[in-house]
Amino acid sequence: IRSLCGALNILVISLNQLSCLCLCFSYPDLKLIQSINAHPSNCICIKFDPTGKYFATGSADALVSLWDVEELVCVRCFSRLDWPVRTLSFSHDGKMLASASEDHFIDIAEVETGEKLWEIQCESPTFTVAWHPKRPLLAYACDDKEGKYDSNREAGTVKLFGLPNDS
Repeated sequence: IRSLCGALNILVISLNQLSCLCLCFSYPDLKLIQSINAHPSNCICIKFDPTGKYFATGSADALVSLWDVEELVCVRCFSRLDWPVRTLSFSHDGKMLASASEDHFIDIAEVETGEKLWEIQCESPTFTVAWHPKRPLLAYACDDKEGKYDSNREAGTVKLFGLPNDS
């Protein structure tokens, strides 16, 4: 990560059971430059956007925080989930952020405004989401071994959102 003055720095996210800290170290001497409390509870996931402008953290406090990489400040929080955030993914162009949890929906937000673009309904908790590297197509996997599917099988299913008939 390059700071405003052009120096090369290293960003470390400290994940423990009590809190989530963003630590910034100078490179190559590894001197601590800055330490920021990111969440009051432990972080579960982190993703950098493909443009390098932001990173997002998801926490047990059910919040998704969007951070400016250059300034190391939280620019926005997304609070539409009720359960701990399990997974995050930025779209290929960095304009959309998908987040999911044990809530039975996936939240897709516009990164720059925080506005909700879509809420994908799911029949079970979602533990992984991933955008296609070149298209606005989201793959996600839910813990759907119970219910209408065969509960004796060992694996769940992968679903897609963003195909022509989705809205």
